Amino acid sequence: MLNEAFGLIYTGENNPKLKELTLTRSVAAVPFGGRYRCIDFILSSLVNSGVQNVGLITQKNYHSLMDHLGSGKEWDLHRKHGGLFMLPPFLTKDNTGLYRGSVDALRSVLGFVRRCSERYVILSGSHTIFNTTFYEMLEYHKSTGADITMMYNDCDPTDPEDQNNDLRLCVDENGRINDIELDPYRPRTRFASCDVYIMEKTLLEYLVEEAYSRGEYDFIRDVILKKCRSLRMMGWRYDGYIARLDSLGVYYKRNMDLLDKDVARELFTSSHPVYTKVKDEVPAKFGAEANVSNCLAADGCVIDGAVSNSVLFRGVHINKGAKVTDSVILQAATIGEGAVLKHVVLDKGVIIRPNRVLMGDVGYPVLIRKNQVV
Repeated sequence: MLNEAFGLIYTGENNPKLKELTLTRSVAAVPFGGRYRCIDFILSSLVNSGVQNVGLITQKNYHSLMDHLGSGKEWDLHRKHGGLFMLPPFLTKDNTGLYRGSVDALRSVLGFVRRCSERYVILSGSHTIFNTTFYEMLEYHKSTGADITMMYNDCDPTDPEDQNNDLRLCVDENGRINDIELDPYRPRTRFASCDVYIMEKTLLEYLVEEAYSRGEYDFIRDVILKKCRSLRMMGWRYDGYIARLDSLGVYYKRNMDLLDKDVARELFTSSHPVYTKVKDEVPAKFGAEANVSNCLAADGCVIDGAVSNSVLFRGVHINKGAKVTDSVILQAATIGEGAVLKHVVLDKGVIIRPNRVLMGDVGYPVLIRKNQVV
C-alpha cells in the first residue's frame, strides 16, 4: 500500500488542438476507448497503487468531469478518511478565481496539501493515457535520494506524432536528469516526460511558494526547467503503452490503436484494472443485417448496418444500410440509413441524417461537435 503518498491531479490543461472535443469539457473528461474518460487511467493507476487520498485541481469546463467522478465510489474513493477531493477555483483576497498557470493552481490548493498526512505527493496531469502502478517508482525515488522523480518513456522515432512531445529529458546512465528541453525543434533525446512527478510534499510547497513570490506561474517552465541543475532530478522509465492526447489527430489514432489486440491487452490488464463510472446498459445488439469486423463496440450499441475498423462508445445506433469505416463514434450518436462515414470522429449525441456522406483522411479526420445534426 502506498499509504505514504497522496495523489494530486491537475485537470486544468487547455489544448486548442483538440478542437471541439474540449469546447464544453476539460481534457480530463474527454471520452476514450469506448467507455472511459482520460481521468480514469491516472486515477485508476493511483488507486491500484493503494493511494487513498486524491485531490483533483479543476479550472474550466469541469461540470462534465464532476458528473463523471461523482463521489469517487467506482474508484473506492468514497470513504470517511481521505478519498476523492474536488478542488475547483474559488475567490479569495489572494486568489482571483481564475488561475494564471499551474503554479497559481497549485498554490491555491496548498491548504489541502498541508492537511494531507502522507509524506510524498504523486503529481500528474490528466491528458496522458497509461496503466501502471507507482510502487516501483516510489521505491526508486527513495532509494536514489532524489528530490524529484519524473516518469518518462522512450519515444518511437518513426512515429511523427511522437516527435512533437513538448518535454524531453536528457537522462544519463545513472538515471539522473541533467537537462530538459521544452518544445524543442530538433529534440536531442528520445526520452519524453509522461507528466508524472514524485516528491516530498514539503518540497512542493517550497517550490510553489518560491515561484509564486517571483511572479512565475508555469510549473514546468518556471520550476522544473529552472531547477534541473540545482535539484537532484531522477528519471523513472516506463516501457508500457503511452498515449498523449495533445491533438485531434493523435486522439483519433490512439483510439484506433485499441483495435490492436496487443495494445488493448497491455492497456486493459486484469492485474490492475481501469475503473470508470458504471452505467447499467444492455450488451451491444447486432441486427440480422449487421456486418461488423474489427470493431470495438461498447454496451448499449445497436448495430444494423456495416461497421469496420471503428470504435463505438455506449449507446451508438447505426441504422440499416449505413456504412461506418475507420471512425470513432462517441456516446449516443445516431447514424441514419444509407449514411456513409469514413475517417470521422463524432462527439456525443450527434445525429447523422439518412444518406449523408462524411469523408475525412487518416491524417485529418472530420470532427462533428457535440449534439449536432448533420
